[in-house]
Amino acid sequence: MTDASFARPRAETFEHAGATIELVDASTLLAAARVNPVELLRGATWPGPVRRVELTVDGTGGAEHVLTARISTVPAATTTQRMMRGFVLNIDPLGPMLARRIEAGDQTVARLVDGVGTAAAAAYRKLGLEKPVEREPEHLADASAGISATLTYPDDSTAVITARIPRDEIGPGHLRAFTVFILEAVTQLAGPSSLTGRHFVISRDNVSRTAATTQTVSLDMVGGLDAVVAELRQIAVSFRHPEAMARWGARRPQGILMFGPPGTGKTMLSRALANEIGADFREIRTPEILDKWLGGSEKNIKEVFRSARRYRTPTLILFDEFDSIVSYAGMGGDAASQALNAVAGIFKQEMNDLIEENPNVIIVATTNFPHRVDESLIRSGRFDVKISVPKPDDAARAEIFRKMIRGLIGVHERPGFRMFAEDLDLAALGAASAGRTGADIKEVLRRVQLAKAMEDARGAAVGPISQEDLLTAIRNL
Repeated sequence: MTDASFARPRAETFEHAGATIELVDASTLLAAARVNPVELLRGATWPGPVRRVELTVDGTGGAEHVLTARISTVPAATTTQRMMRGFVLNIDPLGPMLARRIEAGDQTVARLVDGVGTAAAAAYRKLGLEKPVEREPEHLADASAGISATLTYPDDSTAVITARIPRDEIGPGHLRAFTVFILEAVTQLAGPSSLTGRHFVISRDNVSRTAATTQTVSLDMVGGLDAVVAELRQIAVSFRHPEAMARWGARRPQGILMFGPPGTGKTMLSRALANEIGADFREIRTPEILDKWLGGSEKNIKEVFRSARRYRTPTLILFDEFDSIVSYAGMGGDAASQALNAVAGIFKQEMNDLIEENPNVIIVATTNFPHRVDESLIRSGRFDVKISVPKPDDAARAEIFRKMIRGLIGVHERPGFRMFAEDLDLAALGAASAGRTGADIKEVLRRVQLAKAMEDARGAAVGPISQEDLLTAIRNL
């Protein structure tokens, strides 16, 4: 059986509220949601006051698919905030001067004045003098598509749309109608013409026309590691919703250990997690820590954590090849072993302090040799999440091929130029590449691309990359 339809995306396009919506491989998307929840629309740009829309399709419950859209907006000023702002701006002669500065676009002054209102609002809420405005749930329905949904408002800056469709009945039409519900809710918040001219892609893969780099890689681009990606998405959600964490007094994970064979994508996953959170990325390599001079290594590891405590924006710090920095703590009596022991001891204490002092930072450590890392270093409380990143099986390798080929198609194919043949059998490619990793599959594609480019450069007639081209490259790797 060929899998060309999975390699080359097939989309339907429709319009609503002046926006163009491209729904890509909806049937495949809904089938994938039976295994793991699928998150959509994360990279979309929305008109103010809407900041973000998170669309999730979850079919893991068995009996039904649950479609959930969470629409986040910029919080509106409360009555108390508006009252206090008016009070401040009416103080003569300070008020008129501040008002002129705000009108001229001085954001510092605006934040200063609004800060008074925010503090007052918090005090009023604490005293029970200002109650949040409660809005009744709304019911949405599309009879022709056979879908109904509920729109609720958990707080003054969030709207949630939820629909439940029996698993055996759900189809692309339900997803299309639910998307319309979202667009209608957005236009209610942002205005009737706010979506005019915008383009949205509803896609499991979020294929881009721009070549991905290590800086732009996302979890959408990761193939064959569904369970790992699902766990990382949960961690990202905890960072994106600090208000929910605070409400329940929950401490999100701040230490993640990823271990597995070389080439399975641990470093890529770390950077993808940072991008998913919207965090800065800092990679710490062994030469930055280990120093030949006495006391140098200890000083370096302290400096890393000293800097981390000062970060005021979400930051992911990656200790790549973690075992080479702190391996075999407590073993050996030579100078090198003593230096490693000292680094490991400092790491433990600094990690404890960082977790208590700065919730903006998340530490990720990766290693190919987990048995070389002392268990006390990675105990719960320091590294709450431990993720095995295995070599992919046949199905996972087929998925990696699909993701990588689709990415290349999105970047390079144009009208009149086909990069890949229509009859690719991705399952056969997955089986033929037994024992290979994602890095190996990337190298297979690189070699085939290079061979085709060299033929083209010599003026030969070059056809699309075929099944045989890929199988030959797999055999030659």
